[in-house]
Amino acid sequence: TLEAPRQAPALTNLTKEEMLARLQKGIRHEVLEGNVGYLRVDDIPSQEVVSKLGGFLVASVWRKLMGTSALVLDLRHCTGGHVSGIPYVISYLHPGNTVLHVDTIYDRPSNTTTEIWTLPQVLGERYSADKDVVVLTSGHTGGVAEDITYILKQMRRAIVVGERTVGGALDLQKLRIGQSDFFLTVPVSRSLGPLGGGSQTWEGSGVLPCVGTPAEQALEKALAILTLRRALPGVVQRLQEALQTYYTLVDRVPSLLHHLDNMDFSAVVSEEDLVTKLNAGLQTVSEDPRLLVRAVRAKDASSAPEVGEDEPPEVVPTVPGAEAARQALVVSMFQVSVLPGNVG
Repeated sequence: TLEAPRQAPALTNLTKEEMLARLQKGIRHEVLEGNVGYLRVDDIPSQEVVSKLGGFLVASVWRKLMGTSALVLDLRHCTGGHVSGIPYVISYLHPGNTVLHVDTIYDRPSNTTTEIWTLPQVLGERYSADKDVVVLTSGHTGGVAEDITYILKQMRRAIVVGERTVGGALDLQKLRIGQSDFFLTVPVSRSLGPLGGGSQTWEGSGVLPCVGTPAEQALEKALAILTLRRALPGVVQRLQEALQTYYTLVDRVPSLLHHLDNMDFSAVVSEEDLVTKLNAGLQTVSEDPRLLVRAVRAKDASSAPEVGEDEPPEVVPTVPGAEAARQALVVSMFQVSVLPGNVG
């Protein structure tokens, strides 16, 4: 026979101090190089915990991350949590000017559905909508953490980096089989679809990352993506300046500048993405296939002369004086023949 699983003490039976100790064990935070906020959550707290300890969370964790330029939410070690905590996580990353329906949860034992909406107000401040958010996942990320990841991905609020998640369940129930000491673990609730509908969700199949990479390399990859995205405004500005200064089809420059001002770079996670997007857009607007952007690798950039550096004088070709040499030069440069039909 199997030993009956030990039940964790109900949160309602814990003192505030015990709740705080458990919460601190499951949440870590720091500010990384480049002013990138890092928040690791190993267990999504419930509404009850947040309502009692929300002030502590805001003061000791969230306020220290508010001044960062981008945020990494690490859910690689988060195997579950409480459904009631979903609105809190989403709401702090949602702009807040509208209330958004993000999911509907169906519970089989009670045969009821519960709609999940973002909160109209939060304690403290929301993370600015113009700052990038990256969610890290692994093959162990499960349940409620998967729902949060999927919702943020569907909202286009976060770039998901790491491994496909486990495809677990929102809520599991342990059922005794008859009068034996055997138990069956059964998923008893499911998501009916992020953002208010859809027949297919992440359950069973898992959440597919935007950028796939082994979980142990996910943070390093995320920081590289954020470095690229941090450079985007400067790249666009220099591109606009180059078009204004050099592009020969002057009448098309205003349209190109307008297009660059309104481009959506939310899905750009690599230099290849950026080059492809820029070339597709610029060539469509200008109707000029010669207008081309390419990425200059570090070794190419290091060998290219900087503006203002002394460059070697341009070599001007000279025409030889001897007639025979001139004829040989012409023959080497031009091929002349008359094709059938008297075509030159």
